Amino acid sequence: MAAVRCDLEDFAAEVFGSFARADQRRWGGVYLRGLLLSGGRKSVEPMAARLGGDGNRQALAHFITTSPWDAAHVRARLAWRMQPVVEPAAFIVDDTGFLKDGDASACVARQYTGTAGKVTNCQAGVSLHLASDGASAAVNWRLFLPESWDPASPKADPAKVARRERCGIPDGTGHVEKWQLALDMIDETRSWGIEVPLAVADGGYGDAAVFRLGLEERGLHYVVGISTTVTAHPEDARLEAPSCNGRGRRPLPAYPEPARRVKDLVIAAGRQSARPVQWREGSRPGTGRSGFKRMYSRFVALRVRPAGREIRKACDGAELPARWLLAEWPADQDEPVQFWLSSLPADTPLTTLVRLAKLRWRIEHDYREMKQALGLAHFEGRTWNGWHHHVTLVSAAHAFCTLQRMTRSPKETAPA
Repeated sequence: MAAVRCDLEDFAAEVFGSFARADQRRWGGVYLRGLLLSGGRKSVEPMAARLGGDGNRQALAHFITTSPWDAAHVRARLAWRMQPVVEPAAFIVDDTGFLKDGDASACVARQYTGTAGKVTNCQAGVSLHLASDGASAAVNWRLFLPESWDPASPKADPAKVARRERCGIPDGTGHVEKWQLALDMIDETRSWGIEVPLAVADGGYGDAAVFRLGLEERGLHYVVGISTTVTAHPEDARLEAPSCNGRGRRPLPAYPEPARRVKDLVIAAGRQSARPVQWREGSRPGTGRSGFKRMYSRFVALRVRPAGREIRKACDGAELPARWLLAEWPADQDEPVQFWLSSLPADTPLTTLVRLAKLRWRIEHDYREMKQALGLAHFEGRTWNGWHHHVTLVSAAHAFCTLQRMTRSPKETAPA
């Protein structure tokens, strides 16, 4: 830590420049240093013990839980600092679980999380990252509020609703679907002057046609995962006008054949349509020039017209727009194993589609680093503001590590 102390102080002064008081700036820097120190849990008490003379447990707890600073201001400064470094090719949105034993923390409920791979007691946080092939940074967060915590929902749990005030959940904050939280974060991040032309997400977001339409309304291209249940027409399908008997309203044009599942469309194209693509270096040793094994698989890319009620409504009787359907079909598999939809132009090369679809690995890498090394899931407070403060500072700590990695040798950036 001594080797990077001056860099850390400069970084903290930059991202905490919005803090109104000197004591907030001081404890922001101390909390950041506590997250970066090697050791076990990164909750307040063990961090205070490791911080020595700066380890005032009460001051740290007050700063992270109740001090009235706006996390959005820190995130905006963090985005401004990281944009020229990351040179983002995409916004990536995803969510991660924060497993909990009790039920007193804000927005805890039994819900599915990929962190555990099952329905369990947890909080869910939705995050937005700036990402390129070489780097990424989490710059925005939302705590997902389940319907059981929303007094306006028919699924409201009286016990959870009664805890809202103790958890400091702002009045008027209700249940919002995760895809809408993602769009809200994109809007907020762009309001800071951060413009990125593309959004990447997994099937939890890509399956929602309203999310894809929301990206298009914002002028953003996308490459999003989808499940096999999404339906589409082939690109060459054309609307036909149904016969009219002269009575009543003329029926709208329709496609003569029903939409098919994307998996069926790819299988119909056949295994022979799959092409080999290498998209990045992996972490395993290999025989290539870099010394690492290249990530490789086979992919099918088709032009299709995604179907669905929301899309038909948005088109108002016109032709459904053509989009890319990308599928991964490894040579040793009988069927394709993964699917994406993309609004990128029709002349986009297959290698570009694959590279951008696979860019989502960056967010998994970020979550792993922030959870394993920086204590993302170690916050033990129970308040809404405390959660947002903690994840914001963990994002800042992760950004600092990224900056150090990109400017120093591995030996210089070894853990303190």
